[in-house]
Formats: sequence, C-alpha cells, structure tokens
Amino acid sequence: MPGPTPLPEVMPGAEPFEFPGGDGSVGRTGVLLVHGFTSTPMSMRPWGEHLAAEGFAVRCPLLPGHGTRWQDCNASTSDQWTATVEEALDELAARCDRVFVAGLSMGGTLATRLAEVRPDDVAGLLLVNPALLTRRLDAKLLPLLARVTSSWAPIASDIKKPGTTELAYPRLPIRAMLQLRGLWAATRADLGRVTAPVIVFRSTEDHVVEPVNSTILLAGVASADTTEVVLEDSYHVATLDNDAPLLFRRSAEWIRARVPAGEPDASSGGHR
Repeated sequence: MPGPTPLPEVMPGAEPFEFPGGDGSVGRTGVLLVHGFTSTPMSMRPWGEHLAAEGFAVRCPLLPGHGTRWQDCNASTSDQWTATVEEALDELAARCDRVFVAGLSMGGTLATRLAEVRPDDVAGLLLVNPALLTRRLDAKLLPLLARVTSSWAPIASDIKKPGTTELAYPRLPIRAMLQLRGLWAATRADLGRVTAPVIVFRSTEDHVVEPVNSTILLAGVASADTTEVVLEDSYHVATLDNDAPLLFRRSAEWIRARVPAGEPDASSGGHR
C-alpha cells in the first residue's frame, strides 16, 4: 500500500520565521507579517529582523502553495491563505497583548481582510503597496488563459536596488491568480469594516500594483487614523529595496506611538 504523499519541499530561504522579541514582560506587542503572491517570507525577513531588534514579537507564516513550486500554488485557495493568516494571528495573540498586522502586496490584501473579519483582534495595519485590483489588460484575459495554460509571465523581483532578487516563483500561476481576484473583490466590498489605524507605504513607481490600489483602500476604510508614506526610491518589493531602512524605521515608530500609554514599552529589551 502506498504511503502518504510527501509534502512539497520548501525552497531554502522560503521558510516561515518568528522572533520572540522584547524581554518577556507584560505589555508585549506582536507584529504579524504576510508576504505577497508567488513570493515567500524571504521578502519580509529584513523587516521582521528590524522589528524584532526593536523588541516586538514577530511571526511570518509561509502561505499555502508558496515557497515550493508554482504548480503547487495553482492547487491552493484564498480560503487556505486566509486560514493560515488567522492561525498565525491566534498564535501570536496568545503571547502578546496586541497584534499589528503588516503585509506586502497580496499580503496587504490578506492583512486588510483580517482587519475586516477580526476587527477586535487587529491593533493596526501596516501595508506596503497593497493590492485590491488590477487594470492590466492581460488580467482581463485570465479566465480565457486559464483554459489554455496554467501559468503566465512572472511578477517577481520588481526591485530598483541593483543586485537584489526576491525569492519567488518564475511563473505566475493562473488558477491561483483567479483565487486572488476573488479575494480582492471580497476585501474591496468590506473595506468599511476596517476601523483599526492604517499606515500605507506606497512606491511612486510600481510595475506590479497600480497606485490606485492605495487610493481606493484609504478612501474606503472607516479608520479615523490613516497615514500614507510615499516611497520615492523603490519599486514594488519595497521591503527589499532602497527605501527599506525608511520603511522599517517609520513602521516601528508608528507602532510604538499606538501602544496604549501607561503600559510597559513594547520595545523594551530592543535597541534603537
């Protein structure tokens, strides 16, 4: 009798990661990081390392269908992605007093969706070039393309900084892209349910996600506390690009400013 089907092997560097942060005192703040479509936690690791050095507890899961082969992504669903993010939130919340959720591209979609369906559990959203739709012509052809091919041209490594490469798939899995479109639609429809503080980091030149995505998101949320930071020297994967130090510094400051006054500093045990 054949044994169970072996799990696909994860690419070196694509593994999920977590950092405990802080010094174990009460009042700790956690940050859940969510990577983008066809990408891996590698794109979020430098950000996670910075936040951990500032004393925050950090967790970044590997989304189903990612970090192995692009064919595996076509077998994954948006429900699996959202379930993985919710599970990671619960794990982080079990040892933190509050959790902020940060995402890049589709990770920003999933972070926003989490704030829509779990508003009491998300202390704030940090979004880097978040995706809610696309106006690219080839995207309109996706349903037709899905009938004749399983993949399309890749979207990875849109990075301005020379010599920097994102660990991501070499092809765009079309059936998974259709799942993402459904997730976009559901997230757009419920933007008014987002009440948590939001900061959006938007690159002026992005060859993957159009600037209108950030405009729609900021106009649609019900949050009273919203901030937009424009990144002048980065493309889509800003967490690995020239503006990464600015993004990391501003995000840590933004989180710290939203930890309730009178509680132990979220970054105790970290260093600045």
